Amino acid sequence: MAESKPSFALPPIKDNSIGWGPASHVLPEQFRDIPYAPYSKGDKLGRIADWSAPEGQKQDNRETSGRTGRQGFNRFNKDPYQSYGAGVSSAFIYTHNEDEASFSVVDNRSAAAKKASAIKAAGGQRNRPQKQQATRTGARTTNQRFGNQGGRFGRQQGQNRRRFGWKDYDKPQRMRDASVTVGPEWNVLDEIEFNRLAKLTYKVPASTEIASYGHINFYDKSYDRINTRNEKVLQHIDRSKYDYTTSDDPVMQQFMQENKGTVYATDSILALLMCAPRTVYPWDIVITRVDDKVILDKRDGGAFDYLTVNENTADPPMETDKENINSPGALSSEATFINSSFAAQVIDANEKIELENANAFISAEEQDATSSCGYRYKSFDLSNATSGDEEAEPVHLIVRTEVDAAVKTGANQEPTYLTVRALNEFDPTAQGSGGALSWRKALDSQRGAVVATEMKNNSAKLARWAVQAMLAGSEQLKIGYVSRANPKDSSRHVILGTQAYKPRDFMAQMNLSVANGWGIVKAVVDMCLLLAEGKYVLVKDPNKAILRVYSVPDDAFDEVDEDEEEEEEAAGAEEEEKEQPKAAQ
Repeated sequence: MAESKPSFALPPIKDNSIGWGPASHVLPEQFRDIPYAPYSKGDKLGRIADWSAPEGQKQDNRETSGRTGRQGFNRFNKDPYQSYGAGVSSAFIYTHNEDEASFSVVDNRSAAAKKASAIKAAGGQRNRPQKQQATRTGARTTNQRFGNQGGRFGRQQGQNRRRFGWKDYDKPQRMRDASVTVGPEWNVLDEIEFNRLAKLTYKVPASTEIASYGHINFYDKSYDRINTRNEKVLQHIDRSKYDYTTSDDPVMQQFMQENKGTVYATDSILALLMCAPRTVYPWDIVITRVDDKVILDKRDGGAFDYLTVNENTADPPMETDKENINSPGALSSEATFINSSFAAQVIDANEKIELENANAFISAEEQDATSSCGYRYKSFDLSNATSGDEEAEPVHLIVRTEVDAAVKTGANQEPTYLTVRALNEFDPTAQGSGGALSWRKALDSQRGAVVATEMKNNSAKLARWAVQAMLAGSEQLKIGYVSRANPKDSSRHVILGTQAYKPRDFMAQMNLSVANGWGIVKAVVDMCLLLAEGKYVLVKDPNKAILRVYSVPDDAFDEVDEDEEEEEEAAGAEEEEKEQPKAAQ
């Protein structure tokens, strides 16, 4: 039996040799009287039908655009993918001329209501053609009388438009770099959004002072009498202040050996965690898990020790070039220098309080060359036993806090502690000033407005200062107002005034919740206690309100330390080479 071979037959093709579309001789009888809408090969297929076009739109957009075979562009037709064939034929559009001709609108309103409606439609202006000439004459007279008032009003109107988001799309997008370079071997363990942190809460734990080191000078009250008419030059006083990280602190190392705590940190690190939802600029904290202890450190070579300027303003300073004194990096260095100089200048060097122990960071011969700073080591109980879990292990947080000065108050002249900080003004007319008032004009008469603007533009920085003062047990937060002597020169500054706040009241003005801050700390501590032994980094995303926890190698930052040591050795060798010719002479 012969095998049957498979066969394939092509379907018949009805070719239209005279144009596009189906040939007329192959159309079924029921479709012969329906018109056909031709199209161009360049047309793009989009919606099958467009029901959103207004009734008054032209039936044929070719009349508007002047193009043939394509749909025109107008304010109702911004989508390039319009309905297929919508702009080339009006054969399928149904018109109901007879219905429209027989339809009429009857307005039964009174004449007064019609007149009021007409005035409202015209923008509230009554059209009086007979008085147009008089109006023009009055406008010319007004301009001649008040000079350039019209131009001023026009500029004000433009400022209002820019203030409420006018041309926001034209502003360059801020893309900041991370505070630390994320290595390829780093693993992301968790991501925490700021909106989750803002919902945390924890009761304020009990604190106990376990040791104190250093000395505290008294505050010079003459600086409270400074104002804009009696300003004082900011001096550069060469006194060192030691701010070692947690693991490099010899007192902390001793506490770790004695197992006095579970978590170890400094007040600056703890304040940053408490105020994390307010931060915008990137930062990072190194977490080390050793045995049953957690150590929170700042990273060597990072931007942790530098203060930010106008971090929270809607339009922060922009990084344009390295030579610009109003760039974020230059302003940060300037603010850090101002704070250290102001804290060293406003103290009385002749009167001081010696704490329980001498400064542990320097020798006895170098005590007089250091700035006024008292280190108070406190223990905070973060255990869960208070919530009813008696079997929970105790968790004690050891924090090193700092006190800058002391002042005598009350009838008995008892000393109370101060935390001294300084706000700086760079140029109220420069980009990134955040709409701040000129301090020389408004600091004496409008102190409240100046403080409110600083709370808005520097919310994260001021919140951290208030938390540090609270942790240290300071009775007052003394803030100085330091401005440039010349807005174009960032090397010379003057003190325009000072102001004292109680830390709790200051935090209440900023709507800063202490319970929320401790809730964030408690959540971070609990997360760290669940980690395995090793090194981790808590990184704030440079462009998003997110915290990320990375697992890093144990030697992740050792190369940075070696590079810094090599740079220090090279700098020391250069100084020795310069000193040798002088000694020979």
